[in-house]
Amino acid sequence: MSDPWTNQTATGVHRVARNLKPAMLAEQTATLLKDGFRLRLVAAHDDGDTLRVVYLFLAGSPDRRIELHVTLPADDPVLPSLASMSFPASRFEREMHDLFGIVPLNHPKPRRLVRHAHWPAGWYPMRHNAGAPPPFADTEAYPFLAVVGDGVYEIPVGPVHAGVIEPGHFRLSVVGETILKLKARLWFTHRGVEKLFEGLEATGAIHLAERISGDTSAAHALAHSLAVEDALGITMAEPAHRLRALILELERLYNHAADVGALANDVGFSLANAHALRIREELMRINNATTGHRLLRGAISPGAVQLLTLPDPAQLAELAEDLAEIAQLTLDNSVIRDRFTGTAVLTREQAHDLGCLGYVARASGLATDARIEHPTCDLPVTPLTKTGGDVLARFTQRVDEFAASTQLASHLINTADLLTFRGSPAQGPAAHHRQDGTRSGVGIVEGWRGTIVHRVEVDPHGRLTRVKIVDPSWFNWPALPLVLSGTIVPDFPVTNKSFNLSYAGNDL
Repeated sequence: MSDPWTNQTATGVHRVARNLKPAMLAEQTATLLKDGFRLRLVAAHDDGDTLRVVYLFLAGSPDRRIELHVTLPADDPVLPSLASMSFPASRFEREMHDLFGIVPLNHPKPRRLVRHAHWPAGWYPMRHNAGAPPPFADTEAYPFLAVVGDGVYEIPVGPVHAGVIEPGHFRLSVVGETILKLKARLWFTHRGVEKLFEGLEATGAIHLAERISGDTSAAHALAHSLAVEDALGITMAEPAHRLRALILELERLYNHAADVGALANDVGFSLANAHALRIREELMRINNATTGHRLLRGAISPGAVQLLTLPDPAQLAELAEDLAEIAQLTLDNSVIRDRFTGTAVLTREQAHDLGCLGYVARASGLATDARIEHPTCDLPVTPLTKTGGDVLARFTQRVDEFAASTQLASHLINTADLLTFRGSPAQGPAAHHRQDGTRSGVGIVEGWRGTIVHRVEVDPHGRLTRVKIVDPSWFNWPALPLVLSGTIVPDFPVTNKSFNLSYAGNDL
């Protein structure tokens, strides 16, 4: 048997691309999964007469990135399904089916994922010839699984919620107060973000990247910038990477502070929430002084990073002490600790099989962190994990990460070189070009929710032809219905908050 990797090309930092025939896909995927790689992104591309699918597998420590490329005829795009060996693959395949019309052969659940009922059958919006959106049409009902039996009833929640929460529909099948099944239906905020990137200047689309998910502006900006820099062969100095890392820690701090308070609030401890929001407000004022924007926008862009000033480490330390005290007061309340303990447990095995990321995975014992696995600079980061996998573990995980992030931010501040940094073209070989002159790049960042991956392709004129975005919420959303099975209805809001997943980052 010939070597399957003879058609292999180095293509960017730590990354190789392997061109496969569809029949080889399952075998090579199984080999990569066995070797410790995880599927983190699948991107379909419309190349005219053909469609191309890129599977990005990642492994860390050391940083390894392998892409499998499969080309299909545009008039009959059929792929063997990988659903039997990878749950994330099953969802990526359903997404490709909805948006590109690529059929995953023998998929166990090939029904719609992204496309709601008003999208007519046969219209694939990511195809170049898709045209304008057709008129809305109620073409089919959403196939919710009906749970029947004595005393079983349904509680629908959303998609319109009280306050300013984003839209998502949750259907709870309940007997008494026990949740038998929860079905989450998303994509009410599907905005066609990936399509909006097409044709934009590669170095001038940061405004769109910052708005993928508003509370994760900096991390998505950095993932996008790293991908563009990888594609264009732009290098950034070590001090610049460290300033970028500082910005991400500031984003982690204000979000974790808000979640600690919100979890306390969901079990009736509004006083803790008020003080946590005070801390969040102080952190957002620090953000504004540091970058000129409360959500840290404008500081990171392809080939550049710029800060106005540096935060005061003493102020950050004081806020960390405040948050630790608030968390301790919350858990000293025996009623609250009891509500958190043993509620909505996600086991380590479940987190691994679903591909969970960030604090959700770490609270279940999975030590995954892109700052260690795919670093841009040398950072003193030690992954913090819990073993409980319950609401208590996800709460204390946030508290511990807040303290660790404060220490890391202070270290970066004390060693920072506060200048305006701009990158320069890489020395040595140019970035890899496809035969048509297109270059590709990948950016991987540990956002506050978990690992974010962007993959871009840039044409010879410097314009984006394809941008694929994977927010950690894509991987974590399926865990929420799983952990709620067997809990009680009042557990739903506090469990939902303990995950705190992004609708916008998932829906795109």
